[in-house]
Amino acid sequence: MITLAWVLALLPVALVFYAYVVYPAILWIVARGRSPNQTSLAEWPMMSIVVPAYNEEGQIRGAIESLLAQDYPADRRQILILSDASSDRTDEIVAEYASQGVELLRMPVRGGKTAAENASIPHLRGEIVVNSDSSVRLHPQAVRRLVEAMADPHVGVASTRDVSIARASDTKNVAEAGYVGYEMRIRALETLAGGIVGASGSGYAIRADLHRLPIPPELSRDFSAALTAQIHGYSAVSVDGAVCFVPRTSSLRAEYRRKVRTISRGMETLIYRRQLLDPIQHGLFSFKLLSHKVVRWAVPASGVPAMFGLAILAPLHPWAGALMAAVILGIAITALGAIWPASRPLPRLFSILTFGVAANIAVVHALVRVALGQKDRLWEPTRRPPTTATQRQPA
Repeated sequence: MITLAWVLALLPVALVFYAYVVYPAILWIVARGRSPNQTSLAEWPMMSIVVPAYNEEGQIRGAIESLLAQDYPADRRQILILSDASSDRTDEIVAEYASQGVELLRMPVRGGKTAAENASIPHLRGEIVVNSDSSVRLHPQAVRRLVEAMADPHVGVASTRDVSIARASDTKNVAEAGYVGYEMRIRALETLAGGIVGASGSGYAIRADLHRLPIPPELSRDFSAALTAQIHGYSAVSVDGAVCFVPRTSSLRAEYRRKVRTISRGMETLIYRRQLLDPIQHGLFSFKLLSHKVVRWAVPASGVPAMFGLAILAPLHPWAGALMAAVILGIAITALGAIWPASRPLPRLFSILTFGVAANIAVVHALVRVALGQKDRLWEPTRRPPTTATQRQPA
């Protein structure tokens, strides 16, 4: 029994070490000496930019202005805003830009983001489809860089490099910036090692033939895009020069709900495409998918049985009891963060702890939802603070 307790207690440590030390090291070894493909375009292909929106009257104008500012020939570009039966002024604002070529497709009833994207397929004229979000802002060079990456005939999906930003006075959710930066570095290594396993929901380009393949509305299209590319013999890459500025959510409750929703949809998507976990058929891609997604999800999931292991070890090993107390304290502090007044700034260390613990609890919550068959039938977009950070090209 003691042996089993040790296994349970140390399992999260082993998984963390593999996911965040061993796996990146393996990627570095595989990618060493390789450089990104530099393929030039003979001519600019017709391209469609798709932006789903639901009640985004506070954000949609800025999103459209960002897309109109893209360094891409206007006569080779289609901008299509998908209104998921918005009940505010979103449609009215979009209509103001009709003279500049911005198109509006309104859903008659709310069906969710993926359902709206599926419905938009017959209206797309581009050879390449760029999917973005109304709350983010693309650098003026972003779309051009994505399309340039897809000049390589082996590339089916090209994803942005996300940069997490916040107002200077906002100290909440600073942990998210560090995580996003780390994630982008891993995607850069995966790109050099043959391709990424999931595109950014904030911005990615996909070949129209792949985009036209419908997926169930409860799944994640951005995660599914890279999987679909793999199934059809293409790779998915992260494009360092295609910068997307993503405002951080300042509310712990909002960020928690977003993570639960995103992770549960990601899990459903992986179950739907589970054949890609077969290493015999998909080799290195299967290894990356297991390491990047499954093992990361397994880290917080293993924390539940680990607590039982620590409880068994605690009478004989004081460190086990101290670790249990630390975990319980972390959860209690996170609960306090969830009810922290929005008008008061969180101390930096407090913010890192609460958002970090909440992110791990969200994985367990998502696992429970998937196990119980609970699905998000309707899309509820993440409400982020407005940003105008589109001109700055970070290093």
